Amino acid sequence: MQTQTLYLPRPLVNKILTHAQQNPDIEVCGLIGNSADNRKDYYPISNVAEDPDHRFLMDAPEQIEAMKQMRDKGQQLYAIVHSHPTANAQPSALDIKENSYDNVFYIITSLNTKGVLEMRSFVQQDDAMQEVDLILEDEED
Repeated sequence: MQTQTLYLPRPLVNKILTHAQQNPDIEVCGLIGNSADNRKDYYPISNVAEDPDHRFLMDAPEQIEAMKQMRDKGQQLYAIVHSHPTANAQPSALDIKENSYDNVFYIITSLNTKGVLEMRSFVQQDDAMQEVDLILEDEED
């Protein structure tokens, strides 16, 4: 398997981190869409899990709307994002079991650190998640 690297623009990463910081007691979640010209957007989605502090379940209507917005912008699903309020940025057994997307990145942000947020990226391979390099890019406009 060839090594994959996830490149994300810094402003998009800041949106994800802000989303997590503004909701420190629950696992926030969302999607990232990417177009052919590498235009990426973050779509935050409400977590409707019964125990949102330990798992995430995306609100289905919001998820459908995000997918429609991606399609309208010529984007494909690129990454699934969620946070761990009290755990490391490592996929849990439940994360691995419930992930059904093989061709998207899986990004986890941890708030379980002092002063610095941790963000890591993975891809599903068989029944495991393999970590991939996450590179922040400065956007040029």
